[in-house]
Amino acid sequence: MSQLTLSGLYFYPVKSLRGIALERAPVDGRGIRYDRHWIVVDAAGKFITQRQQPRMALIRTALTPGGLRLSAPAMPDLDVTFAPDGAAAATVQVWGDQCLAQGAGAEPAAWLSRFLGIDCRLFFMPEQTERAVDPRYAGPQDLVGFADGFPFLLISQASLDDLNSRLEQALPMLRFRPNLVVSGCAPYAEDGWRRIRVGGLTFRVAKPCSRCVIPTIDPETGEKGVEPLRTLNRYRREGNQVYFGQNLLHDGAGELKLGATVEVLE
Repeated sequence: MSQLTLSGLYFYPVKSLRGIALERAPVDGRGIRYDRHWIVVDAAGKFITQRQQPRMALIRTALTPGGLRLSAPAMPDLDVTFAPDGAAAATVQVWGDQCLAQGAGAEPAAWLSRFLGIDCRLFFMPEQTERAVDPRYAGPQDLVGFADGFPFLLISQASLDDLNSRLEQALPMLRFRPNLVVSGCAPYAEDGWRRIRVGGLTFRVAKPCSRCVIPTIDPETGEKGVEPLRTLNRYRREGNQVYFGQNLLHDGAGELKLGATVEVLE
């Protein structure tokens, strides 16, 4: 096997909005710092994603010294502060979890509601909120932000290359919203990994990632298609799910750097 390296490093400050490519990233108890730190919810406090609102793919995010900046077509840029004055706390729902979250204020709610055409609000996860990972796959110390279920998603570049060789039009890695991309292995080698080390951090491979419709949404247009799920369904289907990539749990805190050596420990 050739040397494995971390060739892609991404995080997603707001759940289901555009991701950001990084050269280095601090890792804390929930994963990459500020990954899925904010969440868009409806009037009842239930989470909203591209599954219901494909136009969320068009909203770009950037971290600023004071918080977050949102950008979208035909909209003014909006800066969101980490701790807005007078923002109310509320319970928000992410799948089966009820999480105490902090409101980001009226202006972000109005901005997102206008762009998406629905009544919605923006919340963030305060430091004191602890959302546990599913205990079927994790220990009591394993936490996650507002990601679907796990703090990290890993995909090898070879797996995407193999998928793209089967498609009429190649798709970018960001369609699959990974945190970690590894180069130097065979396609789908990550399916057999159990523990890995990336730089100075170790990770446990929890379970394969079952894919929803989000990879079929073009991030440039917000429109849904049929690929890559149609093709993945032909050779990556088990039972009633299609799998692509692996969900990871991390041990401890530290820093990830693009180009870091990746070691397969088990």
